[in-house]
Amino acid sequence: MSFLLAAGLVSFEKLLPFAIFGLFAACAWMVLDRVARGQSRASERLDEIKNPGARKRSEALGAKKQDAMSKVLEKAAPALAKSLQPKTELEVNKLKVKLSNGGFRSEAAPTIFLSLKFVGLITGLVLGSGTLLGVGVTQQSVMYVILAAGGLFFLPEVLLWLIVRTRKQNIFLGLPDALDLMVVCVEAGLGLDQAMRKVSEEMKKTYRVISDEFALANLQLQMGRQRATVLHELGIRTGVDDVRALAAILIQADKFGSSIAQALRVQSDSMRTRRRQLAEEKAAKTAVKLIFPLVLFIFPGIFVVLVGPAAITMVRDMFPKMGG
Repeated sequence: MSFLLAAGLVSFEKLLPFAIFGLFAACAWMVLDRVARGQSRASERLDEIKNPGARKRSEALGAKKQDAMSKVLEKAAPALAKSLQPKTELEVNKLKVKLSNGGFRSEAAPTIFLSLKFVGLITGLVLGSGTLLGVGVTQQSVMYVILAAGGLFFLPEVLLWLIVRTRKQNIFLGLPDALDLMVVCVEAGLGLDQAMRKVSEEMKKTYRVISDEFALANLQLQMGRQRATVLHELGIRTGVDDVRALAAILIQADKFGSSIAQALRVQSDSMRTRRRQLAEEKAAKTAVKLIFPLVLFIFPGIFVVLVGPAAITMVRDMFPKMGG
């Protein structure tokens, strides 16, 4: 290879794409080979039954590796995210609220999120630069570099948006059931704190997101924080308008001494009505949404089946020679 390069028969720019392809192929082969060597789940279970101590040791080693990786990431994140840090306190608070809506409540979550965006940008530039060197500096290759860098830079934003959307939908669908359970607990003689704890215990399997949020709120109440502050933060942390309305109603009921059970029942009924109205709205939009697949895919086939024989007969009658 060096002889060919020295002789000028092969240029470095032509070999660079093949070298990059070979590098990625080697990495993929190593990953697949490592995955193929792994035991099946049945074999792992049999080994765990034969030697229970090995399982504890493997779990301890896995926990140590995970802790080491998290420590390295936390140490490297501030340096990577330094250039993307928000400039004002308002921007910092918005980023924290957005991450808390997705379930990331750690103090290091904003720094790690910004560092992931920075790493995505650098990775996109590196991959795009390899393409640029292989193909040459053209307008199309420069566009590829920009698209790769921009796509990987905004990839954490897209993933966070999807996570937040899923959590909000889960909370919206499960909140009426949680309110009904809270009504039963309150009418049975439990206080609001005990009712929230009971809801968090009973809804772990069905609606885990609501269970975690109520458990965190209950923990804050047990630590001595004011109920109004805890409920207000619960509404902000979830990002769901119904939870914010529920927090406002509970704060008002606690402030004026009105019945909490009645407030919860009214809120639950209104939420069920709203959920039913949204379902009816989606059902009404179905007819309009079906127009596009009908016109583009179903109607042409029906048109050919119905009009095709008549068109063939007309062509044969009008042009006998062509029909024959």
